[in-house]
Amino acid sequence: MLDLPVFKAAAVQTAPVFLNTDATVEKACKLIHEAADNGARLVAFPEVFISAYPYWSWILNPVDGSPWFEKLVKSAIEVPGPEIQKIAEVARQRKVNVVIGVNERNPNSIATIYNTVVTISDEGRLLGRHRKLVPTWAEKLTWSPGDASSLRVHKTSVGPLGALACGENTNTLARFSLLSQGELVHVANYIGLPVAPKDYDMAEAIRLRAAAHCFEGKVFTVIACSTISEEIIEQMSTVHPDARALLERKNSAFSGVIGPDGRTIGTPLIDDDGIAYGEIDLSRCIQPRQMHDITGHYNRFDIFNLQVNRRSLSAATFVNDDFCAAELNPAPAGLDEQPEN
Repeated sequence: MLDLPVFKAAAVQTAPVFLNTDATVEKACKLIHEAADNGARLVAFPEVFISAYPYWSWILNPVDGSPWFEKLVKSAIEVPGPEIQKIAEVARQRKVNVVIGVNERNPNSIATIYNTVVTISDEGRLLGRHRKLVPTWAEKLTWSPGDASSLRVHKTSVGPLGALACGENTNTLARFSLLSQGELVHVANYIGLPVAPKDYDMAEAIRLRAAAHCFEGKVFTVIACSTISEEIIEQMSTVHPDARALLERKNSAFSGVIGPDGRTIGTPLIDDDGIAYGEIDLSRCIQPRQMHDITGHYNRFDIFNLQVNRRSLSAATFVNDDFCAAELNPAPAGLDEQPEN
């Protein structure tokens, strides 16, 4: 018998404590507690919530922005690591699934960082670490491209759960690859981007992208977007006279829950800090698919074929790596065993 979950999802819309990793982790833990107190079983946080988005790349030239890049690298975290472990422990305590964006540092490269989405189960297990496949526009000055090794849908207590970061939600093939794995709940995390072109309504664009994914795939999407705090504006104003005017523009953040018909569930948040909640009943994904099931009967797989390369990409591949440090450090006389390497 098919037993599909019914649950409350929480979409967090707020700013991190800018470039302060520990304080932002504490803020995330408090927000998980708040959402759990209100009955949420899934809590979604914004893109790179830990602990800054590189707004300087949009208002400064690359040379002037480079010192800020260094600050971001120093505040970035490794995954897994103590910061994620702290959040995972709260998720376990409160029986809440958590999806959160982080700046992830490559442990083998001092200045290589990724825009990463971390998925944690309500048992406190690290389920996934998805690195944004293609940084968008000015973001290429900051983040390295990810790979598809973690382009996966996770089995959770709230159903099959997938996630993409910001502009990835316009990538039709990335979205289809998640739908093809049985995704029923999608998390799309964003940053408020008031520095977009003047005729571009960022909040509406965020909602539209999610509605498209929901309607095409007959799934639910939880959108979590960050806001621009006064702290961020003040720090950026120290380096550019027009920073305040650029960063205070309205309709730059949207958070909420979208249903499989493309319509908003509950009351979304636009620009304001808070938590938006929505009731999700996964049985609502069934009837619409009788009409359009693009990963099932409403497709022609004899005509179309999507191939996804899930190999992890690295700087080098080492072959015959059987060298042992003991070969250069033979045991002193009288010792029979070598310590493990």
